Amino acid sequence: MKTGDRFIQSWRIRLAARWIPQGARVLDIGCHQGEFFKWMDDKISPSVGVDPLCKETATLEGHQFFSASLQDCPPFESNSFDAIVLLATIEHIRDKTVIARETARLLRAGGRVIITAPSLMVDKILDILLSLRIVDGMSLEEHHGFTPDELIDIFTAVGFQLIKKQKFEMGLNNLYVFERL
Repeated sequence: MKTGDRFIQSWRIRLAARWIPQGARVLDIGCHQGEFFKWMDDKISPSVGVDPLCKETATLEGHQFFSASLQDCPPFESNSFDAIVLLATIEHIRDKTVIARETARLLRAGGRVIITAPSLMVDKILDILLSLRIVDGMSLEEHHGFTPDELIDIFTAVGFQLIKKQKFEMGLNNLYVFERL
């Protein structure tokens, strides 16, 4: 990753971290190499990350990482997480309804799903930044162009309540925080 990628990733992590309770058990879907857990350090309990791009299945400082998609890793028990984060991940997933249902199953009552999703303009901007070699971009061929506000209907339909919606990165990115009822 280039400096531009790291800067954008750090911004997302800092914003999402505000919504994670102290001592929470977290599932990071699209964890990359565990950057979110490194940022959270000892503020969270041992947690789990899944990502098909993760270099290997491993344990790091009490956190487990699976080099797999959520569907391909070992099954998690229902109600086993306090928070689930999808940072710059949901746009890579075709069937967002399946993810919404699975996060509802995995979260304890009152648990939160924290999602960042780019605006539709981002792909055009990324094309320019890539050509200037400012960012590498990650798995851009998987972007499945959707309107981020579609997430509201998808997640509320399976038992979530939207508690925060915010634009950031000069309106190019969106934060959604849903709480399981």
